[in-house]
Amino acid sequence: MEPRAYKAIDINQKLSLVDEQWSPRVVAEMNDYQFKVVKLEGEFVWHDHPDTDETFIVIKGNLRIDFRDGAVHLAAGQMFVVPKGVEHKPYAEEEVEVMLIEPRGVLNTGNAGGERTALNDVWV
Repeated sequence: MEPRAYKAIDINQKLSLVDEQWSPRVVAEMNDYQFKVVKLEGEFVWHDHPDTDETFIVIKGNLRIDFRDGAVHLAAGQMFVVPKGVEHKPYAEEEVEVMLIEPRGVLNTGNAGGERTALNDVWV
């Protein structure tokens, strides 16, 4: 039996391959969950994910996630879990690098659709 090849995933290297903003790219899977890296700048669209929570982990920069009744501010090294069904809108004044954790098949715009909807299940 051949020995298994173990290799760490370099998140910064993966982020360096991402050119488009608001287009999450899968870097790993664990069970039915995907770990995605994404670069964000400006304002996103109001949306929710009715069937799942969504985790944001800020790698570099600052991210604000707006809710209809408030907001949360995240800096590098901080994370927040948006509960399923809660409408939210990410905003980054300057480019921010983020890791998302969500089940396979979740669209970035939820049911909102529109021009910001990215292709799903794209690996980098």
